[in-house]
Amino acid sequence: MNNDITSPLPAPLFPGMPFEGSPQAAELIARINEFLYGELAALAREHGIDHENAPDRALLQQVWKRSHALGFYGMTLPQKMGGLGLPTLDHVLVKEAIYASGSPFAPHVFGELSGPPRVGALARMATPHQMQQFILPVARAEMAICFALTEAEAGSDAGNVQTRAVRDGDDYVITGTKRFISGSPFADYAVLMASTATHDDPDPKKREVTAFFVDLHAPGVRVESGYKTMAGQTSTGNIVLDGARVPAANLIGEPGRGLALALGRISVNRLLHCPAMLGLAQVTLRDARDYAQQRHQFGRAIGQFQAIQHMLADMATDWAAARGLMLATARAIDAGAEPRAESSMAKLFCSEAAFRIADRAVQIHGGEGIVQGRRVEFLFRMLRMYRVLTGTSEIQRNTIAKELLASP
Repeated sequence: MNNDITSPLPAPLFPGMPFEGSPQAAELIARINEFLYGELAALAREHGIDHENAPDRALLQQVWKRSHALGFYGMTLPQKMGGLGLPTLDHVLVKEAIYASGSPFAPHVFGELSGPPRVGALARMATPHQMQQFILPVARAEMAICFALTEAEAGSDAGNVQTRAVRDGDDYVITGTKRFISGSPFADYAVLMASTATHDDPDPKKREVTAFFVDLHAPGVRVESGYKTMAGQTSTGNIVLDGARVPAANLIGEPGRGLALALGRISVNRLLHCPAMLGLAQVTLRDARDYAQQRHQFGRAIGQFQAIQHMLADMATDWAAARGLMLATARAIDAGAEPRAESSMAKLFCSEAAFRIADRAVQIHGGEGIVQGRRVEFLFRMLRMYRVLTGTSEIQRNTIAKELLASP
């Protein structure tokens, strides 16, 4: 059984499968793997970092800056901002390879939680001041940023934002609480959604949602991060604003357009969660296969028993089917389509298939699979979370049905 995140680069699950991306993506994956299995693996060993022992902000800053120096950190940005301008297909393949490494630093190679992916889409509406003050420092790994939309009453119902921003001279005064915000414990700023509707709005449920850059170290702002997710991670926190004054110059785009900003690339964003799930599912499947070959019962490896073989076959089929849907949706986006139903199908199927793979992996490991500290046990918990994160399975089904029923 292999639970060592610093092990050598594993062989592909199916060596005969062709690479679906461009030569640029293949070369990029090779260089990133050198980084993951070399420098980052050594860093994890030196500091005792694994999935449940998170790096501190200083170590993350070191990883971000090194990744930026190697050309990886801002690779998802538009070319005019120093990125590679990757097509969606290449993007998902690169991200899948990063997560398939099993590295605890996987989300930080291109700053997924707190870096360039959070600001790339803002460049077209940012003012020159905002570009210099917020976006470019994030792109250069000098500053970390998170995205803050979710609240107690605004989760699946994204428009029901209760946090309020009231204009007061050259500032907005913002009050409210954001919950479960990824990257907030180590972020400097947040792209934060607040209602700027007036109190006499005829329909208080239709809130004018506006986006702001908010300094998380300013008076009246605090980040509460003393809790862990079920996967044992501490990269999530709440942002509490108590009359925080935010300069009007920090308003992003037009008032009332914040929700459009948040949901404007929803098809792409839903798809881009799939390679993380499938990369982690690949780690889980590899570990289950290796354990089945190493573990002996009744005088032979358990992988020789048909019951185990069938579980492995189902896991591999789930992984291949989910991956095929992900790649087909990426190609559709690159062809100029807006595949809302397909991206929801991909998020739904990939999240549920990845969890089925993890569930069977625990079963194959038996008693070893239910011991905390084993990678397969951690991945079981991590992949269970993806069925809730970034739009629940039920929300994806709503979107799929809506698109289907709207067809002529």
